[in-house]
Amino acid sequence: MHLSLSVRSLGLILSAACLGGAGLASAGNVITVAWRDKPPYHYLDNGAAKGFLLQRTREVFAAAGIEAHYVNEPLKRIWANFQHGATNYCSISWYKLPEREAVAQYTQAIHIDPPHVIMVAPDAEAKVRAHATLASLLADKSLTLAVVDGVSYGSEIDDLIKHSGNQIMRRTVEPKLMLRMLTVGRASFMFADRDDWDFFRKNEKWPRPLVRVDFPNMPPGLKRHIVCSKDVAPEIMDKLNQAIAATGGPSNSMLAGEISAHSKHK
Repeated sequence: MHLSLSVRSLGLILSAACLGGAGLASAGNVITVAWRDKPPYHYLDNGAAKGFLLQRTREVFAAAGIEAHYVNEPLKRIWANFQHGATNYCSISWYKLPEREAVAQYTQAIHIDPPHVIMVAPDAEAKVRAHATLASLLADKSLTLAVVDGVSYGSEIDDLIKHSGNQIMRRTVEPKLMLRMLTVGRASFMFADRDDWDFFRKNEKWPRPLVRVDFPNMPPGLKRHIVCSKDVAPEIMDKLNQAIAATGGPSNSMLAGEISAHSKHK
C-alpha cells in the first residue's frame, strides 16, 4: 500500500523533527542535487521540473532537514562530475554498479523498477515473437538491437547486450528518441523501462505504433538510489537513509502509474 503524495507530504514536518533534521546543516553547505531528463521519473515540462522520483527526492531531503539546490544536467556530465571530485554533490535514481560505487556513495533504495520490456519496431514483430527466450532473441544476427549509449540497463542486461549476436545500434539520445527511431525501422527492438514506455505511450504521438513484448526470463527490476560525492559526511548519508525509511521506503511502478495518470489530467 502506498500513501499519496499529498498525504505523505503532511508528515514531512513531523518526520524532519523526529530525525533531528533541523540541525543537520552541520556542514554549512547546500548540497547540489543533479537530475537528468528521464520522464516520468524527473523531467522538464514547459520549463517546470516534474516527475515522481524528483518529488520523492524533495520529500527525502526535506524530511532529513538537508538544504538542496536542484539542477538539471546531462547524464554524462553528472558522472563526469563525480569522477572529477565534485563536492557537496548528489544525483538521483541510479542503479548500483561497481564502477559507480568507486566514485560515489549510495543511499538506501528510493524506487524499485519493474522488469524491463522489449519494445519492437512494427515490421520486426514477427521475427521477435518467433523467439521464446531472451537468449534466443539476442542470438539472432538478422535483428538490430538499439542501445541508448551511456546508460546502464542493469548489470545482467548490460552483460547480455555485451555478448549479443544482434547487430548493435548505439546512439547518445534520450529513450524517447530511440523509441521514435524504432517506429521508422532504424532498429528492430530495444530494452525499455516499463515506466518510461507507459508514460510515453500516453503522452506522445507516434508515427507508427510500437509493439511491447514481455519475455518470461527477463531479469528482475533493479533498485534506484540517491548517490552522493565521497565528501558528503556519513551523518548526512545516515539522515538521508532515515528519511527514506520515514517517508515510506522505496516506491514502485504502481505509485509511478498513479502519479503519471494524475499529472496527465491536471
